[in-house]
Amino acid sequence: MTMLAHRPFVKMNGLGNEILVLDLRADPEEVPAAAARALARPGVLPFDQAMVLYPPRRDGSAGFVRILNSDGTESGACGNGTRCIAALEAERTGRSHMLFESAAGLLDCVVEPDGTVTVDMGAPRLGWGDIPLARPVADTRSVPIEGFAALGPASMVSMGNPHAIFFVPDAGAVDVEQLGATLEHHPLFPERANISFAQILPSEAGGMDHILLHVWERGAGRTRACGTAACATAVAAARTGRTGRTVRVTLPGGDLTIAWRESDDHVLMTGPVAHEFSGTLTAEMLAGAA
Repeated sequence: MTMLAHRPFVKMNGLGNEILVLDLRADPEEVPAAAARALARPGVLPFDQAMVLYPPRRDGSAGFVRILNSDGTESGACGNGTRCIAALEAERTGRSHMLFESAAGLLDCVVEPDGTVTVDMGAPRLGWGDIPLARPVADTRSVPIEGFAALGPASMVSMGNPHAIFFVPDAGAVDVEQLGATLEHHPLFPERANISFAQILPSEAGGMDHILLHVWERGAGRTRACGTAACATAVAAARTGRTGRTVRVTLPGGDLTIAWRESDDHVLMTGPVAHEFSGTLTAEMLAGAA
């Protein structure tokens, strides 16, 4: 753990989704799960996801990103975190377009003239085995979950990580903590799942569909924003005929624009980022790692 001491970090957020960025491209070092848990403790560097940058594995890439949840588990994707590292890379290099590699594939990022960042999150995975689910289902658009009939069926989508989306009449009335914590570990989800509660709102002037979303994030708990959940929910809403393929998703931390592109089925996510502070890791911050 002491090898991580004295490494610089940047604390950012994407719509209030707390992101810790560790750039280890110049001097790679493993970040164990215990170190992530130690840093995420209250009063140290609490985060939802840590974006750990390593040297690129292919030409044209800005780097390979490993994504750690606050409980030390690994995630395949984090849309809000990807926007944060893209904004930092643009600041460092002056480029507005860059590629990152991740366990979920290539992440194509563009920093827009207004400072927002668009990330191509790739195509959703919709087969039951790709999400993955523990058993075959007839249609991942509508899957009843044993023990939760009152919520209605869930729509299942993978955006590099598994998502279950429930469309409800009033997302603000849902007990996200209780239901999310239980459903995350439901036997239907062999790799656990992100749990979302979505409410379709009246369409805005100009016709853009609008979704209100509350999310329980696998490995992090209730979060103010989750980019992959917003993407998965937009896909699920379009697949079930609730919306078109471009929507505004309102989360407790703010708004994202999600477009499920028809030409190649890729999902484009656009939203803001914010820089909180920078610093250097210390042995004291890592002292709880074991």
